[in-house]
Amino acid sequence: MPRTGARGGPQTRAKISAVATRLFLERGFDTVTVTEVAREAGVSAVTVFKHFPQKEDLLLDREVDAVELLRSAVRDRAPDTGVLRSLRDMAFGFLDERHSLSGLKHGSAPFFRTVAASPALISRAREISSGLQQTLADELERDPAFDGDAALLAAFFIAGYSVVLVETARRLIAGEAADTVADEHRARLERLFEALASGVVPQP
Repeated sequence: MPRTGARGGPQTRAKISAVATRLFLERGFDTVTVTEVAREAGVSAVTVFKHFPQKEDLLLDREVDAVELLRSAVRDRAPDTGVLRSLRDMAFGFLDERHSLSGLKHGSAPFFRTVAASPALISRAREISSGLQQTLADELERDPAFDGDAALLAAFFIAGYSVVLVETARRLIAGEAADTVADEHRARLERLFEALASGVVPQP
């Protein structure tokens, strides 16, 4: 039986996320209810919504991490490192680590299939991208060392990275070899940052 009113902390959140992900990947996002997730995780529906305000966030649960990583790329870079270089290092770091935000984490294909099959998840992913774009623009506006067009760079970077990520997801869903997909992912990132450097951010 669910423990009504149970709240918990990071461990509870992680357990709910793991249970929800398993159910969604097994049965499809739209066929699984929050009540079912709560029952399987041994918590109440109230507790689920405390940790995940929207059902979609049970699967798309890396928004907070992405926000903090973007902020860190701007705020915590070395004094002699430009913001575009810092964003580039972050993106290629994701690739090299096979970070989940690169789309190349082992076993990502079922996740991408689940997202692609759900209009609700696709819509939420677009909302998250829009929020990340605003986060990056705000950080750049506050950075006295950045003298480019904050809104334009944020829009181009988030949109461009999203295109790279979607293509990587498409290839993995199609069953292409992970190493081949990673090589193309790297090449597309190179083209993205070449384009950004040539037209959006003033070069020293």
